[in-house]
Amino acid sequence: MHHITPVILCGGSGTRLWPLSRTAFPKQFLVLSGKTTLFQQSVERLQHLQSIDIKLNETLIVTNEEHRFLVLDQLSEMKNVKAQLLLEPIGRNTASALTLAALQAAENKEDPILVVTPSDQTVKDQAAFTRSLHNAIEVADKGLIVVLGIKPNKPDTGFGYIKKAKSENEDHASIVLNFTEKPDQLTAESYLMSGDYFWNSGMFVLRASIWLKAIQHFSSEIYEATLKAFNQKTNDDLFIRPDENLFKLIPANSIDYAVIEKCPASNFQIKMVELNAGWNDLGSWDSVWQVGEKDQNQNVTYGDTLLENTKNSLIYANNKLVSAVGIDNLVIIETSDAIMIADRNQSQHIKMIVDKLQSQKREEQVLHRKVSRPWGWYDSLDEGENFKVKRIQVNPGASLSLQKHAKRAEHWVVVKGVAEVICNDKKITLQKNESTYIPLGYTHRLSNPGKDILEIIEVQSGDYLGEDDIERFDDNYGRVEN
Repeated sequence: MHHITPVILCGGSGTRLWPLSRTAFPKQFLVLSGKTTLFQQSVERLQHLQSIDIKLNETLIVTNEEHRFLVLDQLSEMKNVKAQLLLEPIGRNTASALTLAALQAAENKEDPILVVTPSDQTVKDQAAFTRSLHNAIEVADKGLIVVLGIKPNKPDTGFGYIKKAKSENEDHASIVLNFTEKPDQLTAESYLMSGDYFWNSGMFVLRASIWLKAIQHFSSEIYEATLKAFNQKTNDDLFIRPDENLFKLIPANSIDYAVIEKCPASNFQIKMVELNAGWNDLGSWDSVWQVGEKDQNQNVTYGDTLLENTKNSLIYANNKLVSAVGIDNLVIIETSDAIMIADRNQSQHIKMIVDKLQSQKREEQVLHRKVSRPWGWYDSLDEGENFKVKRIQVNPGASLSLQKHAKRAEHWVVVKGVAEVICNDKKITLQKNESTYIPLGYTHRLSNPGKDILEIIEVQSGDYLGEDDIERFDDNYGRVEN
C-alpha cells in the first residue's frame, strides 16, 4: 500500500494573465478552461490517484496569508476533499514551500510519497494523467526523485528543458541527464529536433524524506531556516502558520534551482516519466487561446462578444459587450477597470505592463474593482473628489471587523437582506430600504444575522478614501494586529 500526500503549490501572481489575474486574485483562482478554477482542477486531478494499492492522505496546500480565504471558499465548493493549509507569511519561492509540506507530511514519523503540482495548469486527459502518476509513484517508492516531462510541440523559450536518456525501464521512466532553464530560440529549436528533450512540467513525485535530505544536501541554508520557522509554527482549526519572523530569513529559491537541477550525477538519482495528457501551464494569453474552444475562424471568446471578419483571436468580455471588426491574431481582455490589447504572439510580454503598474503604484496591478473578502465582497462603483461609492455583499452569518476610520465618514443603505449595525455604543437593525450614518472616528461594525445575502450601498465621504484608513479592534478572520 502506497501512502500518498498530494501537495498543491498555490502561490504566484500570474502577471502574464493581467488584467484578469491580479496579485490579490491570481490566475489559479480563475476559470480559464472548463467550468472550475485552475486551483480546483489541480486538487481534483490528484483525488483520482486513489486505488486499491494507493491510500490518499489529506491534501497539503501551500499558499499565502492573503489568499487563505480564497482557497477555503473554493475548497468548500468541492466534495470529499480534506485539506490542510500551510500559510506563508511572505513569498520565498517554491523550495521553501515544498520543504514546509515535506516537514508537515513527515511530522508523525511517517514518510509518504509526495505528489507535487502547481495550481495553475490544465490537463485534458485525466486517465492518461493518472497512469503517468501511477508510474511515477512506483519509481518514487524506490527512493528516487521523479519529474514529469512534456514532449515539446514547438521551440518554446519560456520552459525549462529536461534531457533524458534514450532508454526506459519497465516503469516507463528514463534517467535524467541534465536540465536547461529557458534556452534561447536556436537552442530550443535544436532540442525540438533531437527528440531527447522534454519540457519540465513543474510536477514532482518523491518521498518526503528524500526531499528533506536533498534540500539539506544542496541548499542547507533553505532547509535550516525553513525548519526553524516550521518548528515555531502555530496551528488553529483552519491553518498552519510557520513563525513569521523566522520565515522572512529563508533564502528565496525555486525547487528546480535549489535541488532538482543539481541531482543528475549526484547521489540523488532523478528520473523522468513522460506525461502525454494534453498538459498546458496557461503561462500566457496565447496558452489560453490554445486550450480554448475555437469557432470556425479560430477565435476563442468568453462573455458578451460580437465579431465580424475576425480570426485567430482571443476576446474576453468580463463586464461589457466587446465587439471586434477586421482583426487577426489579437488578444483583447476587458475587465471593469482595465482593457488590455496585445498581439497574440507577444502576449508573454504583458508582464512589462504589470511592472510599469507596479512602479507607478497603481491599484490595478493588485486589485480588481470587485474585491473578495472572507465575509463576502465589495465592488467600487464610482469615485470622485472626496467621495467613493461601493456595493457591499455580506454572506449569511458573516460580519466585518469592528473598526473605525480616521479620515472618512460612511452612509449605508440596505438594498437586500437585513443588517445589524454597531455604531459606538448603539446597536440597530436595518431592513431593506433603511439607512444609517457612520460619523468619522466612530467605532462600527456591519453584520448579517440572517440566512440570506445582505447587500448595502456604501457612500464614503472624506479627504482620504484609501483602504489603509482602517483600525481594527476585533475580527473573525485574524486581521487584527497584535
